[in-house]
Amino acid sequence: MSDPRTLAVYDSRSSDYARMMEREAETDPMIARFIAACPAGGRVLDLGCGPGHYARRMAQAGLRTDALDASAAMVDMALRQPNVSARQGRFEDLNARGVYDGIWAYFSLLHAPRSVLPDHLAGIAAALKPGGVLFMGMKRGSGSKRDSLDRYYEYYQREELETRLTDAKLTPVAHWTGKAAGLAGHPEGWIVIHAHA
Repeated sequence: MSDPRTLAVYDSRSSDYARMMEREAETDPMIARFIAACPAGGRVLDLGCGPGHYARRMAQAGLRTDALDASAAMVDMALRQPNVSARQGRFEDLNARGVYDGIWAYFSLLHAPRSVLPDHLAGIAAALKPGGVLFMGMKRGSGSKRDSLDRYYEYYQREELETRLTDAKLTPVAHWTGKAAGLAGHPEGWIVIHAHA
């Protein structure tokens, strides 16, 4: 489920977001960790791919890369990335079964209402091969709110995320935390969890 107001922000600010993502994807250590955790030549999905810069890194590393995003403007940009297969769709449109060696859900699921996160995680678990890798990025905190750009966010603590992953039959194996400003320019805490099917 994707919030129409959030999608409108990504559509209207797509160029600004793409500039930010191009810089981040080149220096973010998380994408290198994800690539290293996936088998060589494996098939991966960038779930909520944005303009596709992280997907490009995956493809450059030799991974067969699919990408999905609900924003038409973002998908248009992702389609321009070499060797990336991108399509428009929402989280609930993920209906693959046992096909992915890795799924990169990097600060995308935080836009979904908390009530549907279990369904999305179940879909991810079903789409992964046995032993497949999930990297999931979320904002740290509690509750939900809109940022200054009108994007909707849910905030989580590590314990809740690990419980929800476990409930979806995904096993958390590592996590990292930090703080960053993002497109809205307001620094907030984040957490990235590495889990496997």
